Amino acid sequence: MAQDGLEIIGVPIDRGLGFQPAVTELARDLQWLDAMILYIITAIVVFVTALMGYVIIRYNRRANPNPASFTHNSPVEIAWTVIPVLILTVIGVYSLPVLFKQQEIPEADLTIKVTGNQWYWGYEYVDHGFGFDSFMIGDGKVLNDEVEAELAAAGYTRDEFLLATDTAVVVPVGQIVVMQLTGADVIHSWTIPAFGVKQDAVPGRLSQLWFKAEKEGVYFGQCSELCGKDHAYMPITVKVVAQEAYEEWLKGAIDEYAMLAPHAARVIAG
Repeated sequence: MAQDGLEIIGVPIDRGLGFQPAVTELARDLQWLDAMILYIITAIVVFVTALMGYVIIRYNRRANPNPASFTHNSPVEIAWTVIPVLILTVIGVYSLPVLFKQQEIPEADLTIKVTGNQWYWGYEYVDHGFGFDSFMIGDGKVLNDEVEAELAAAGYTRDEFLLATDTAVVVPVGQIVVMQLTGADVIHSWTIPAFGVKQDAVPGRLSQLWFKAEKEGVYFGQCSELCGKDHAYMPITVKVVAQEAYEEWLKGAIDEYAMLAPHAARVIAG
């Protein structure tokens, strides 16, 4: 279902296998790395399983009543030392650039501060002087007619229950967005699978992640760090929109959230 004219992309699907569609360079790199490592470990599992089967058949008591008495085999010992080292080296060579790309934060086009709370998210658009809190739609945590009506009023279907929030983060497509994360109480984790980002929000510490979404749409994530009894009810909704739509939303958001009471929205001084 479209939501504000946007396609819902980053969402789990029934019987889905693998990753959500990648809409950032980071996500594509991670998915490629995962596939490469999967091929390597699959080959290792097949080889070890075949070797074990051969040894069991060839060297069982009936087939080999007089076992050999040697205790060392230098070529074999060198091989089982060198080959794993080479495999780990190859994995490391391809893994480290991906990890560094995640941690090297580029200059931001948009900076948003994210605060994890039990059990909702707070967002501050630090460049524009306003903020808001984001709660899961459906306070009862049970999908009933009332909750389904709330979802419909917000433009979602019952399939987005436990994923949709009453207020979404809105970012422009093709722009570098830097999220600054912290926790207000316990450790939370801000995660959007389609973006390839996951970062803990730790109380007393300010961590950062970045992404540049390449496709307009609605994307969902969830808190990925066990944070208490309502951990499962702490979703994340991000809308990626065109620059013109973002600027239009921004004007309305500044007016709306700057007029709310302090407990409903945090307005940044200055």
